[in-house]
Amino acid sequence: MKEKPIVLTFGFWLAVGILIYSIWYIFFSLPNPLFHDPYSKVLMDRDNQLLSARVAQDGQWRFPIVDTLSEKYSKAVIAFEDKRFRKHNGVDGKALCRAALQNIQSGTIVSGGSTITMQLIRMASKNPPRTILQKVREVILATRLEWTWSKDHILQSYASHAPFGGNVVGIEAATWRYFGKNALNISWAEAALLAVLPNNPSMLHPGRGRKPLLAKRNRLLNSLFEAGTIDNITLETALSEPIPPAPRPLPNLAPHLTDRLTSEQSEINNGVLRTTIDKSLQENLNALAQRHGRHLSSSGIYNLAIIIQHVATGEILGYVGNIPNAQGKHGQSVDIIRSSRSTGSILKPLLYGAALQEGKVLSRSFLLDHPINFNGYRPKNFSSSYSGAVPANLALSRSLNIPFIQLLQQYGSDRFYNILKSHGLTTLPYQPEHYGLSLILGGAEVRLDEITSAYSYMARTLNRYHQTNGQYYDESAYRGYSFYTSDGIPEITNPLSRDLIQQPLHFRVGAIWKTLEAMRQVERPNDRGGWEYFLSQRPVAWKTGTSFGFRDAWAIGVTPDYTVGVWVGNADGTGRPDLIGIKAAGPLMFDAFALLPQTGWWQSPLDDLENIKICSVSGDLSTPNCPAITSLESKSIHGGIPCRYHKKIHTTPDQSYQVDASCYPQEDMQHLKWFTLPPRMAYYYRSEHPEWKPIPPIHPNCQQLTSNQAVMRLIYPQAPRRILVPRNMDGSWSRTVFELAHQRPATKVYWHIDDRFIGATETFHAMELFPEPGDHVLTLVDADGNRLTQKFTIQQQELEE
Repeated sequence: MKEKPIVLTFGFWLAVGILIYSIWYIFFSLPNPLFHDPYSKVLMDRDNQLLSARVAQDGQWRFPIVDTLSEKYSKAVIAFEDKRFRKHNGVDGKALCRAALQNIQSGTIVSGGSTITMQLIRMASKNPPRTILQKVREVILATRLEWTWSKDHILQSYASHAPFGGNVVGIEAATWRYFGKNALNISWAEAALLAVLPNNPSMLHPGRGRKPLLAKRNRLLNSLFEAGTIDNITLETALSEPIPPAPRPLPNLAPHLTDRLTSEQSEINNGVLRTTIDKSLQENLNALAQRHGRHLSSSGIYNLAIIIQHVATGEILGYVGNIPNAQGKHGQSVDIIRSSRSTGSILKPLLYGAALQEGKVLSRSFLLDHPINFNGYRPKNFSSSYSGAVPANLALSRSLNIPFIQLLQQYGSDRFYNILKSHGLTTLPYQPEHYGLSLILGGAEVRLDEITSAYSYMARTLNRYHQTNGQYYDESAYRGYSFYTSDGIPEITNPLSRDLIQQPLHFRVGAIWKTLEAMRQVERPNDRGGWEYFLSQRPVAWKTGTSFGFRDAWAIGVTPDYTVGVWVGNADGTGRPDLIGIKAAGPLMFDAFALLPQTGWWQSPLDDLENIKICSVSGDLSTPNCPAITSLESKSIHGGIPCRYHKKIHTTPDQSYQVDASCYPQEDMQHLKWFTLPPRMAYYYRSEHPEWKPIPPIHPNCQQLTSNQAVMRLIYPQAPRRILVPRNMDGSWSRTVFELAHQRPATKVYWHIDDRFIGATETFHAMELFPEPGDHVLTLVDADGNRLTQKFTIQQQELEE
């Protein structure tokens, strides 16, 4: 019997404890955070101007909490909602008593007497039914909130979560939806409108209920005047301002960048992404993209992309991932800037710079330029024309394919592959042998942002050299690109740049400067004469590229201050005849440069250049057999290659024959330095250089000399193992054209197949032959008795169904 009171006492105190905890939890516990609402993703430019935004997950336009309010709005909303806001501790007793009296007199709730702080608590509670118990809870939590937060913080939170009609929540979203401006730049009329709008947003809305809204705004403006907050002129000006029309669309200046950054950095600064984009430049780029897009669409080309990078900082100033505001019927929603696309010739400057750096070539060294066959791989120049031999810098400025295939073969595709990776190119998933020599002609894919950044790296290296008076620096710290400012928001750069921080590029300024100088000489198309005028005002080092099948057109240009990257094509990979870099992408790139401030050009980095003796013809290091000139070249690791094309020969006095001491009196010989080329190179070289003289023929009496001299080479087939002969559409079999290069074209050449005489040629040594399927032997004999034999196999190939 004595234990029962103990049980009752325990149960009693347990109930009391639960009641006290419940009261504390309900009335005294502030949620932390106060709001759990999802926010819109908001993209701002470098000057905190709105670029684009995405609606919050609950379908509301709710921008993140503002950290600064317009003084006009603060005064207007305090005057309208809570005149003693700065004086009370969360509860205004006078306002509560007045509201209670009004409610008793009317028999219904006509006023709540809530302070701004109490309204903030109510909004955080999702506006529950108005009851006495709820009012008590709001009073208690408002007091608690005033203990914790400053008045400014409370007002900012209120302004950021107040309803402004429709699906517009918060002052920042409201000012953009109704006025098209930042909340800090509103007028007194706009501030008054925003102050009264949350009072009854479902009825008072700029798109409807305009008269009561206007009347309410004007009453507040008059109250501000009577209180001495605004003067008479300000009042009259504010009263004359009209109510805005229905909500306007939010800016959407960088839709593709917004999607990219909100997916990559979803939690930065509660959804506000402060970027390096320049809003004015972005607007102009959008207009430029739309204008070019309309022109290109007439040729069946529907997509393009533009990116502009500030060289000194790596910051992205403009980003057009595709044609803006398009209907999306042709893949305009695809962000081409971060899509992998075939390179065409856009990687050639990197190979040229690497080859200069290591002495594989000098800037004017001859590279071969004639049809070649690498184990079945038969690259061609874009123009299908050939020069036989071409200086390296001219090969770059003219974007010739064959010379760069040769250069890549000399440099090594695996080494060049590593150069590309170290430049931040992430879209090379296979090993170097997978790409082979096609790596330089579009066999790989790159992203526009990454290849543009690689070009910027070269310019930035030169800038830093001049800024530090020729001192070198940690170049790996200057790779990559950035979309974010550094004022309180993390600077997010190309992830690969961080991964490669320990992989130096070893691109010295001398090689870079020579590369950019060659790129500055890119030949311009004849149908755009304005480019010459443009370039006379603004020098640009630029390169174009066109992928196989006319699927991708590239143009990238560099100045000391800016790099502009452009891609044009179709997102689905459809090729078009007009999809050529110099025609489709080049004009867009130069129009983008025209939007940027003027810039100068680099001075030559003399500390990393040297004057050396080179052959005036071949461009290689001079030898005793060369006509020599002085050239300013990049200091390289190996110093270059001696001239391979000049040699000393001995001729008859009239220079009509080559001779030697074994067959001709030595005292009668002429001793000459002669520019020679292998027959295949000479065949194409002489078409552009009529002044070139082939080496004299060997004297008939000099048989020993003849055996050491190759005077004939096959151009096609070069070294055939198997010749596939397709069937024509009419069912007949195609013929095979054989072509020969001879040191002395005028010499007569006799053609034989399997010891059967076919015919003879002079000057132009080509024969259209029709051998039967099987193995054959081609024998060529010239008038001097020189002989060339080549085995080959003919295999007929049926048409595919």
